[in-house]
Amino acid sequence: MLKTFSITDIGKKRKLNQDYVFSSEEKIGNLSNVFIVADGMGGHNAGDYASRFTVETIVSEIENSFEHNSVKILEHAIKVANTKLREKAAEDTSLYGMGTTVVVATFIGRFLQVANVGDSRLYVINDKITQITRDHSLVEEMVRMGGIDRETARCSLDKNIITRAIGALDTVDVDFFEVELKVGDMVLMCSDGLTNMLEDQEIHQIVDGQRDIVEKAQKLVECANNNGGKDNIAVILIDPFADNTSTTGGIND
Repeated sequence: MLKTFSITDIGKKRKLNQDYVFSSEEKIGNLSNVFIVADGMGGHNAGDYASRFTVETIVSEIENSFEHNSVKILEHAIKVANTKLREKAAEDTSLYGMGTTVVVATFIGRFLQVANVGDSRLYVINDKITQITRDHSLVEEMVRMGGIDRETARCSLDKNIITRAIGALDTVDVDFFEVELKVGDMVLMCSDGLTNMLEDQEIHQIVDGQRDIVEKAQKLVECANNNGGKDNIAVILIDPFADNTSTTGGIND
């Protein structure tokens, strides 16, 4: 049985929370569960609108899909959300230029299916921390091309420039990842408000050092804020095999 906890926080510097999370351990359409993190961008209320609208559209499309293949379900839902968000932006000048990242996950037995657009991330954490998604960002592409190293990328002023987003173009390319999980694995989904404030190893230490899943998530947000809290923070933590572990604490499903 899945055990989950999700949280968003406005951070220390922003006046509006443009992050949006969705978490359902229950069946939606033909998917047994659905988890989504979206990090909106755009002036005024546009980023807030973009993230919420995108997540709601994806959930609705999943719910109404007759498809049974999880990749096809997620890809169609995300692409419909992209099209509808573009239509909304065209109808209202105050929403022009809005967009959002999105990372979506669904558990199918011991396998995790992930869809990603942008630089919000999904990690698997056990005795180490592994980033599963690949950032669609300018500095990440520079790292892949050998132009800069990973440490330079982390400190780059361009690290928040993303190369792919929902709402940016008429069409959107979605990356997919499949991971086989084992007992003891913890899944973390988050916005860059967390990962820009905490190194991966710090995230690993925090998750490893807290008693239960709620404390782990809350401590991540607390530490990100203590390190500056320069952006909104979104966190979803998931223990896929809660019934098989004895270290997840006393949170009742």
